[in-house]
Amino acid sequence: MSKDDRLIYLIFTAQQKLRTYLKNAMAEAGVTITPAQSAILFLLKRKDGQTMSELSSQLTLDNSTLTGLVDRLEREGFVKRNAGTADRRASHVFITGAGSEEIERARVVIRRVNDRIREPFTEGEIEAFKKVLSSFFERFGA
Repeated sequence: MSKDDRLIYLIFTAQQKLRTYLKNAMAEAGVTITPAQSAILFLLKRKDGQTMSELSSQLTLDNSTLTGLVDRLEREGFVKRNAGTADRRASHVFITGAGSEEIERARVVIRRVNDRIREPFTEGEIEAFKKVLSSFFERFGA
């Protein structure tokens, strides 16, 4: 077996395969949100009423991408937006009851996929993998 040193290619390909696998697993389980939308709902479950800027920063998404994701979540009734009282330009995003129910359905699938990723590896290998992935944030920006 030849060694593949194309790290960027391997990382991007692994990311795409994982994204597709997770999206399909969620759809098969009847979850209607995408993995990207689930990230927004997870953040809102942790701290509701965040601004679009806060969400954009945490998810490292540009504002237009985040706006499209939140627009779709709002159309589906999973979030609602309210203008801020101190700064009316700052839109705050709140998770709805339907959004809370949907993210709990997604959480089950995401945990199952996460467990499948871990399955063939030892705890030491998982820790080394996490260290490698974390180094990207340190070296290439949060």
